[in-house]
Amino acid sequence: MHFEKPVPVTTIAQMIGATLIGNKDGMVTGINEIHKVEPGDLAFVDHPKYYDTCIKSAASFIIINKAADVPEGKALLVVDDPFEAYLKIVQFYRPFIPSTKLISDTAAIGEGTVLMPGAFVGHHVSIGKNCLIHPHVTILDYCIIGDDVVIQAGTVIGSDAFYYNKKTNREIHYRKMTSCGRVVIGNAVEIGANCSIDRGVSADTIIGDGTKMDNLVHIGHDTVVGKNCLFAGQVGIAGATTIEDNVILWGQVGVSKTLTIGKDAVIYAQSGVKDSIPGGKVYFGSPVEDAREKMKEFVWIKRIPLLWEKVMGK
Repeated sequence: MHFEKPVPVTTIAQMIGATLIGNKDGMVTGINEIHKVEPGDLAFVDHPKYYDTCIKSAASFIIINKAADVPEGKALLVVDDPFEAYLKIVQFYRPFIPSTKLISDTAAIGEGTVLMPGAFVGHHVSIGKNCLIHPHVTILDYCIIGDDVVIQAGTVIGSDAFYYNKKTNREIHYRKMTSCGRVVIGNAVEIGANCSIDRGVSADTIIGDGTKMDNLVHIGHDTVVGKNCLFAGQVGIAGATTIEDNVILWGQVGVSKTLTIGKDAVIYAQSGVKDSIPGGKVYFGSPVEDAREKMKEFVWIKRIPLLWEKVMGK
């Protein structure tokens, strides 16, 4: 999430009650997760395993629960609970504002765009030209839709990320990480009925130009989908995944989190992708393998009874 204008790091420190170490004259431009941070961003870390990674990342300002050496030009904001500090900042700079009408007065709707009855458009949404938004589509706050986009009935754009912080201080429970990112949809995208595209936790979920989705597709938070991809029904993609250009996922393909599927890859129906895979190949299985090799394996599996009979017959 980018702030509307840069905020002095001293202001942030005062807001969350932090001890400030390092650059006290810095200006914070936004807040982001470690895998999405840019210079000027504020990030948080609350586990020793990730201290060094976060401090050495592109983030200029780090909310942390232990004092440490800080690189020149950066600052640490030391607090007891960095996660709660993150929530406080998000709730201040991106507060929840209830809607009172189907189309917010702050929404921008492009020329030639049609909104069918029951469509909901939230605060600060931007929809481009010549789009067709079918009945009961929900486009939530701050989402951006390009030109010539078609969204079929019942789809939700910008739902909260499925993202929780696990607490184990007394008993296991999950604390929701408030989503303040967006969904950004490119031009000439078509999205089927009853799909759900989650907003980024603090960055953007992105759907590239020309991508087409069937019904009942789910895209997780912070996922980046390239141009001209094709997703069939019941495809599910977990958070912070990268799908490069021209990828085809056939029905019921499941894709795990924080991985990359390379350009021009094709994955057959009901396959499961657990790790990054290179592009330009056809895959099948769970976990996926080269489709031709997987088919050969099936042929041999079918021969097992015959081979067994021959062995036992001897």
